[in-house]
Amino acid sequence: MNTPLTATLGITDSEVLNALPSPGDIAGALALAQDLGTRRAYPGDGTTGEQWGLLAAIAAHDLGIVRAIEPHLDAVAILTQANIDPLPGAWGVFASEGGSDPVRATRVGEGWALTGTKRWCSLAARLDHALVTAQTQSGNPRLFALDLRAPGVTILDPKWAALGLREIPSGPVRCASVPAAGVGASGWYSARPGFAWGGVGVAACWFGGAVAIARSVREAAARAHNPHTLAHLGAMDTLLHACRLALNDAARQADNQEPGGKLTAWRVRGLVARACEDIIHRAGHSLGPGPLAHDAEHAKRVSDLSLYIRQHHGEADDAAQGEAVAGFGSTPW
Repeated sequence: MNTPLTATLGITDSEVLNALPSPGDIAGALALAQDLGTRRAYPGDGTTGEQWGLLAAIAAHDLGIVRAIEPHLDAVAILTQANIDPLPGAWGVFASEGGSDPVRATRVGEGWALTGTKRWCSLAARLDHALVTAQTQSGNPRLFALDLRAPGVTILDPKWAALGLREIPSGPVRCASVPAAGVGASGWYSARPGFAWGGVGVAACWFGGAVAIARSVREAAARAHNPHTLAHLGAMDTLLHACRLALNDAARQADNQEPGGKLTAWRVRGLVARACEDIIHRAGHSLGPGPLAHDAEHAKRVSDLSLYIRQHHGEADDAAQGEAVAGFGSTPW
């Protein structure tokens, strides 16, 4: 993004780059996440572009590392918006819904207890706490802070067979009457403006991964000047430029507290996800099988990004976006 890393969260470029753990060093990534989290930044606080620029830069280094860092920063941002000080340790956000045993929250005295199984809990065995969505007895969704080391929490075998993001296993966590603290009122988690902007932060991570893949194509084009490689590089440049503009505009909207964040998030996430798919496709055509077969860093990045962008819900998100656009009183374009 346009904002240089020297402006991100008050950290100099060299300090950030020197602190980045090597790919696969999840312990180092979680330690860095906790250090960055002490800044208590959140989307909309006036530094949104810098926050997303930092995520993109880390993602360009390694997607597994940013995949470990981003949820902790998201959790800290959510707690900050709720005027709650995060407990020490590494945090995650477990908000996937569905399954045969959804997590439900029941009142126990003045507090709450969670029972059920939450799916897609990334790095649960490596984390200390998580923000978890659950249904209350009234049927309304609510967010809760959960101690992952508490009695009654069982971290199940994730059976993680993925080739991409292999170091970020995401599996189920089962709760059996586990005490938890409410965060915000019922419905607050998804209704707050930060919910949409948090989703754009994930898109910034995708963007960084796509930039790194495009850089490999650029290096190949500079060496060989093959017209087909140059054509793919030109198309990639157009895609990445559009993504950069969209991310910067979304950051401006967030910092100006402008309405319409949900639609903007759908637009930006859809744009970046499709750009990533196209860039992966074009990189394969321009570079051939060699890097996928013999360049471990490139092969990992392609596999990581291919899985990571599946957090975009494809046609389901497109349909929700289309419904919002169809409901406008006048055309939004």
